[in-house]
Amino acid sequence: MNQPASARITLYHRQHARRQRAKGLMHLVPALVLLSSGLNLVQGEALSGVMLAEIVVGAAYVALLVREILHLRHHPHHREAVAWLEIAGAGILALEGYHIWHRHHEAELAGAPHRIHVLPWLYGALALFYVGLAFSMQHLDARRHLHLLPDGFSLRMHPLGLLRRWHWADIDMLVPVGADELLIRRRDGQEDRLSFAPLHEGGALREQLLQHATGGPLHDENEAPA
Repeated sequence: MNQPASARITLYHRQHARRQRAKGLMHLVPALVLLSSGLNLVQGEALSGVMLAEIVVGAAYVALLVREILHLRHHPHHREAVAWLEIAGAGILALEGYHIWHRHHEAELAGAPHRIHVLPWLYGALALFYVGLAFSMQHLDARRHLHLLPDGFSLRMHPLGLLRRWHWADIDMLVPVGADELLIRRRDGQEDRLSFAPLHEGGALREQLLQHATGGPLHDENEAPA
């Protein structure tokens, strides 16, 4: 079961593109609400810094969302180094937090009792989280992988899951089950069952692992065509 070649294959959920589109659409309505602030200019209201920020962030989010949807249609498994849509989403959350704070602040100036309000801080924390996420999504994608090694293979099915590793010396037999499952029979009598069904091209990934076990050629099933 040994071979000198090795390959690291990034894994994606079979509904990766659909999930990314749904995530992007979550902030579409708030973005359109912010963008509609431009109507106040038509009605003669003076342009303020907050209004300018609302128009810029709303327009940026809508434009980036359209760009993201087109990107997912043609290159669903290619992630840019910086997820700009997440940064625009952070801007929306920051503005929503500001408006909540400003509404309470105006009420206190009008005589309402002073209170500590959690929501503005929560929105601010979420905005910071989105900024961090924008610079780490590529790394999170890479954590879910199948690593084919000369002495075995390792697998992480979820970005936050545990990395599992198997050595050829401990394996008695690999048995394909159904279209996309694999039964690993170990020499100590124990068995592990892996299902590639939730993954994009799960069946092909299982076959890639079986080819690796028998010394076949290696290739990345998720690699974009040249």
